[in-house]
Amino acid sequence: MTFAENCYKIFSDSVVDYHMSDDVDAPSRNPYAEGTIEKVLYDKNFIDAVQWHLEDIIRDPEIDPVAALALKRRIDRSNQDRTDMVEELDTYFRTKYADVKVAENATINTESPAWALDRLSILALKIYHMKAETERTDASAQHVAKCRAKLDVLLEQRSDLTSAIDALLDDIAAGRKYMKVYRQMKMYNDADTNPVLYGGTSK
Repeated sequence: MTFAENCYKIFSDSVVDYHMSDDVDAPSRNPYAEGTIEKVLYDKNFIDAVQWHLEDIIRDPEIDPVAALALKRRIDRSNQDRTDMVEELDTYFRTKYADVKVAENATINTESPAWALDRLSILALKIYHMKAETERTDASAQHVAKCRAKLDVLLEQRSDLTSAIDALLDDIAAGRKYMKVYRQMKMYNDADTNPVLYGGTSK
């Protein structure tokens, strides 16, 4: 099993574990030891799984507006946690490849390894939920067929994305590519840069 394939397995296991309770307030069942990359990957997907379902809940047309506002703020915090986790993963890769001799003609990738893994984590959730749609007995045959076609595309995307992540890491390890980590610097979360928070006028 390649590194990216193992990452996907961890993500997929986390998704299944979440659905054992299917409760956005249930604690994580992370089986991995503190300080391991596997634990970070599992935690990353668990955040994504909870947020996936928070996004479902907030779209309830009958939701109480006060509850919706509280939920929106929870989603904002979750987004920040997700970003922090991705940056933790990129720090791991930077440390791992710190001693690699970079070739003179090396190029930079459009995204870092961790942000590619972020997409793989979300893809694990898409595949789980699309597969569930294909197994519904209360849906029309047309709906099931449409979802099966979409699932086929998602599975193809999983194959392509895992291959691309492994290739990127091979290139970084060989010095053919190099990575930079650009911190997200989300201004709306910062009391010093969001005009609404520091008392200025938003434009």
